[in-house]
Order: sequence, then structure tokens, then C-alpha cells
Amino acid sequence: FMVSHKKAELTAKILKNQKGIIRNDNLIDLYVNIPICPSRCHYCSFISNELEKVKDKVETYIDCVIKEIQAVKKIISKKAYVVRNIYIGGGTPTVLNEEQLDRLLSEITFPVNEFTVECGRPDTITKEKLDVLKKHDVTRISINPQTFCDATLKRIGRNHKVSDVLEAYSLAIEYGFCVNMDIIAGLPGENKATITKTINSILELCPDNLTFHTLSLKNGAMLRWQEFKSLSNEDLEKCIQDAEDKIMKSGYKPYYLYRQKNQLGGLENVGFFRDDKICMFNIDSMEETSTIIAVGANAASKRIFNFENRIERSFNVKFIYDYIRQIDEMIKRKEEFFK
Repeated sequence: FMVSHKKAELTAKILKNQKGIIRNDNLIDLYVNIPICPSRCHYCSFISNELEKVKDKVETYIDCVIKEIQAVKKIISKKAYVVRNIYIGGGTPTVLNEEQLDRLLSEITFPVNEFTVECGRPDTITKEKLDVLKKHDVTRISINPQTFCDATLKRIGRNHKVSDVLEAYSLAIEYGFCVNMDIIAGLPGENKATITKTINSILELCPDNLTFHTLSLKNGAMLRWQEFKSLSNEDLEKCIQDAEDKIMKSGYKPYYLYRQKNQLGGLENVGFFRDDKICMFNIDSMEETSTIIAVGANAASKRIFNFENRIERSFNVKFIYDYIRQIDEMIKRKEEFFK
């Protein structure tokens, strides 16, 4: 298959480390999408809204999400599904204030071992919000520095500094959350020394999970290739390989890998864990081994038929305004999909 020896070794390690895969059509995951962020990252191609532009619709959006969750509860009861993992993603769910978070999470009452909420922007994390997450038995959060270089953060449109990352992480570990951190190699203006600094900084913090991305620039991103200055593909590949080796020598193990369209050098994203603290939702999602009921604008539900080796998908409308207007249609679509 023309796979390099290093990539074959990495794949073998991932297969060995993927634990807990259970193929059972009655075990499902629940995903809730909050496609809102405090600002838009210049490399981002997700359908996500800046808070300032949709702030007058946030309460109504939460009302609609809650209405869809209530309908999903009836589907789960009727089908005798067992919810295994819950993931609240986006966007940045912690862009909601504590009252809004509390109202949303109060509707999600399934007893699970893994309950993740993305808190990707450290400038959205407060003690009051973490109190709400703890109150509702959230077990895992993400705090995503992307880089430990303030100049790069400003360049890519993130309204926080490295000091905000450190402060948010220090606050989060006091609560005992399992913490994931995302970093990206190949950001504009960064060189090997910058990436090395980011790797060293994140290894000093020693989060439970570490996701090491390679930059992907899709058509929906504000950052364009012609504006782009970074390492050559060859230098970037060598830099990433050295970084991955260092991560694994520091006690982390790789447990999932995926590629996106237009990634620099045709490289990949790799998830690492330590102390057996894997994210089962990530494995279920990447390996497509578990049905996912997805709620919210731009949410994609996925139904796995393990014995038939078949997958079906159903999509909610993409944009918040359409979702609010068509919420009853989204519920009917979901009821039909899971009948």
C-alpha cells in the first residue's frame, strides 16, 4: 500500500491501543452541537457563528435544541437504546453563559461513564461554568491552545493569549476533569522552533489527552493558500515525526488517526492518551462502530447496522436560523430515521 515504515508502526500502535470497542446496535452515543464561537479562527471551515452576530438568537436556539433532545429521549426509550457516551461540541459550547449551560445540561440526564464538553477557547472558561459542568457530571473537557505562541494566536484570529490557556487549565484540573488539549502544526508564520516550543509546553502541562493536528485549509476558511507562509512539506513532516516521537517517549500512546481534505503535506491528525484515559466517543466516531444521535444545527446522525455492515446518515439543516425555523421538521426527520 506504499505506506512508510513509520506510518505502519504508528497504525499498529493505534490498533493495539484502541480499547473498549463494542459492536452492539443498542449502544449509542449522543452528540449535541452548539455552532457558536467568540470569534472565528482564520483557518476554520466549520459552520460556526460568531457570538456577536447571533446573540439575539441564542436563547431561542437553546429552546429548540432542548425540544429536539426531549424528542430524542422518546426515541431512545422506544428503541431501548443505551446511551454510552455524551459529547457536547461545536463551535464552543462554553460560549454560552452559566445559566444557558445549566438549562441545556439539565435536559441531558443519561447516566454515562464519559460525558465530554468542548471548552476549546480558554477565554470562555470561568469557575462558574466549570461549577455547572461538574454539577451535571461532565467528566471530560477540552481546552485547546492550538499553539503556545501569542503572535500566532493573534495572527489566526483567536482572542486569547497563552496565559489564558495556563489559567484555564490550572482551574480545570482542580475539578478533576479529564482534559484534552488540541495543537496544530503548520500554522502560518510558525517554524520548527515554534512547534517545538508548543510541544514542550504541552508536555509540561501533561493533559490526559493530546490531539496533534496538521493544518487543513478548506474553501470555507478565511485564510488562503496565497497568504500562507509556513514550513515546506518535507520540513513539516520531519518536524511532526520528531514531535510525535517525543510525545510517545513522554508516556503518551496514540489511539486514533484521521486525515482531512487539503491537509498540508497529506499528513494526519493523531489522538494520544495517557494513563488509560482514552475518549471512547472519538474512537466510536472515527472508527464508525457506534450509532450517534446528533442534535442541533448542522448535526449529523449516524446509524450503524453492525450485523449488516451498513451505515446510514441523516442531517439536520446547517444554519441556526434555518434550524430554529424548521425545528419541527428536524424532529420528524429524526423520528423517521430511527423508526
